Amino acid sequence: MLSSTSLNPITNPKIPFFSSFSIQSPSLLSFHLPFSPSKTLLKPISATLIPSTPPPQQQQLYQPFRPPPSPLPPKFRSLDAQGRLDVLANRNGLWFEYAPLIPSLYQEGFSPPSIEEITGITGVEQNRLIVASQVRESLIQSKTDEDVMSFFDTGGAELLYEIRLLSASQRAEAVRYIVENGLDAKGAQDLARAMKDFPRRKMDKGWKSFEYGLPGDCLSFMYYRLSREHRNPSEQRTAALMQALQVAESESAKKEVSEELEGGEDEKPEKDDDLEYRVRVPVVRMQFGEVAEATRVVVLPVCMAEEDTKELLEAPLEYRSGGDFGVVEAEKGWKRWVVLPSWEPLAGLRHGGVVVAFSDARVIPWKSNRWYKEEAILVVMDRNRKEVEVDAAFYLAMVDGGGLKVDTGSALKEMGVKESLGTVVLVVRPPKEESDDQLSDEDWE
Repeated sequence: MLSSTSLNPITNPKIPFFSSFSIQSPSLLSFHLPFSPSKTLLKPISATLIPSTPPPQQQQLYQPFRPPPSPLPPKFRSLDAQGRLDVLANRNGLWFEYAPLIPSLYQEGFSPPSIEEITGITGVEQNRLIVASQVRESLIQSKTDEDVMSFFDTGGAELLYEIRLLSASQRAEAVRYIVENGLDAKGAQDLARAMKDFPRRKMDKGWKSFEYGLPGDCLSFMYYRLSREHRNPSEQRTAALMQALQVAESESAKKEVSEELEGGEDEKPEKDDDLEYRVRVPVVRMQFGEVAEATRVVVLPVCMAEEDTKELLEAPLEYRSGGDFGVVEAEKGWKRWVVLPSWEPLAGLRHGGVVVAFSDARVIPWKSNRWYKEEAILVVMDRNRKEVEVDAAFYLAMVDGGGLKVDTGSALKEMGVKESLGTVVLVVRPPKEESDDQLSDEDWE
């Protein structure tokens, strides 16, 4: 039987402290502690046992200057400024070889006029040579067919200059078409504009029938769109469609143009006295940069819908453009004008045309359950056609002093209105980044 004395701790300082319950026998101690505790405690601890982390190597920040490779051909690199000027003056070598000499002279302080005075190369031609050589180099990097590139060995800088705004893949297709069809500088310019503009015309009539990857189809679509700016039928419209048919590459594009050409010949002129004729008012969404790229434009005075009819009546009736610069002259001064592409409804609208700006598109009688657009719009109208005749036509009128309003002829007749302020010929919506569908004929009430 255990007593309290048997539980006293061992006081011998030479023996480490262990409880009688923790150590039962030497064999058990040796099982849990294979080393000698006394020796372990007497062994000094050395910090050198912990491996030290080597200091991070200092990164080399200085990089020796390596000048970019010289754009000059090897045979011209040793020439001084005067030697390069002599090469340009005598046109020694191929045009794309001496073209890089021009920017190298710019870097040494020469200006385009000073180079022109010495070499006879005008500033415009200097720029054309520089840009064309860069376009040629990009075509070589994109592995354009060597047979095509050989066409530009002895000339053609003016052709390559015109396709500068196209992407690398577009440039390769463009030069192929230029070489195969023998285009001049004007033709190359039209081709480049057509290829650049084509993706932004998704909402235009017939766009899906033309293929973006074919330069001829892009050019054909440009002529196809141009034909719609002329009255139907007319010689100008037929000529534009014939051009579109001539340059079209895909069968779908040829079919679309042919149907438009054949349909235009069979159509009859519109009769103003036909009251059963269904009037279609075009509604177009402006595109960014469309005015700048239009081949023809119209300039029209603008009135605000919030103003009374006095401003509308005072807007100038006569305005024309003439001279070498197409300067617009009006019969009297006016403070607000707008420039629009010469779309088909606006072709010939010179006398009596005016634009009314509305801040809210809900004034237009289209079906609000489908088109509820709180956006600014421009309504183009013809003040020479004021009589309310056709029920399906749209007119601008002042009804019961409630402000300017666009309404159908039938609605105005029910209100007893026989004369309007003018007939609506076009509605223009503002440009925006994302494209949306245009209004169809069924969207109007």
